[in-house]
Amino acid sequence: MGRAEYLIVLGVCVLVTLPIELAGARVYRRPGRLVRAVLPVAAVFLVWDALAIAAGVWHFDPAFVTGLRTPFGVPLEEVLFFAVIPVCGVLTYEGVGLTGRLLRRVRR
Repeated sequence: MGRAEYLIVLGVCVLVTLPIELAGARVYRRPGRLVRAVLPVAAVFLVWDALAIAAGVWHFDPAFVTGLRTPFGVPLEEVLFFAVIPVCGVLTYEGVGLTGRLLRRVRR
């Protein structure tokens, strides 16, 4: 896998949670809410990563990233991580809520 490994893992996360959306979670159908949920936290962690990288506290093994970096030195994969993983988390949360609603209907 090598340099694409990080991207492949992120892609698998998206694929694993996609059925939750297709089952009716409606996360991708409400992009405004999704952006408001993900963007503030992602921004904080991106700044944190950029500062840690600049200070030499944090680094990414070049064997596992593509080499594409943002202007502040954060690898593309890390930027995608801060978008993909929270979206998958929101999808999972909504999927649990959807399951609860479906179970309540069945019990009636």
